[in-house]
Amino acid sequence: MITESIPVLLAQTEPQGRDLFLPADYDLLWSAVVLVIIAVAFYKFVLPPMLKVLDERTEAIEGGMAQAAQAKEAAEQALERQQELLTAARSDAAKVRDEAREEGKAIVAEHRSKAQEEAARITETAHRQIEAERQAAAVSLRTDVGDLATQLASKIVGEELADSAARARVVDRFLDELETTQTASAASSSGTVG
Repeated sequence: MITESIPVLLAQTEPQGRDLFLPADYDLLWSAVVLVIIAVAFYKFVLPPMLKVLDERTEAIEGGMAQAAQAKEAAEQALERQQELLTAARSDAAKVRDEAREEGKAIVAEHRSKAQEEAARITETAHRQIEAERQAAAVSLRTDVGDLATQLASKIVGEELADSAARARVVDRFLDELETTQTASAASSSGTVG
């Protein structure tokens, strides 16, 4: 009998239908009491340190963002300064290059001028030396030609030209005739060529 009554009792106490999904009223009451106790404990003991940590993190993040903004601004200012310095350096480099070019041109012009002066001096010295050698050669030639002409004239005339003044006159006359002949032949050959 008792064994027969247990299933009947169980069948009567077991919820059916919609009641199967809803808990009993006492379960709801005790669950609400435990929930309130946990909520009060959470609100009193857990939430304040959590909020404090979150506030500290927020402040740290905001501080980091402020530092990042300052660092970014400082970096932008440093970049602007670098750009200005770079521009100034390029400008200075261009000035130095221009000055170096001008100095180079001045040095080249100075050396060219000195070289031309030296060339002119060397040319003048060479002309003087050539003229001196030409005059020496002319004197030597005049002397040699004079001696030969005197000897020739002595043989032709048959008498000795011992007088040096007479000999000099004969030599001078002979050389003048020779120069006149050369000048005339040079003039006629240049007239023919032209």
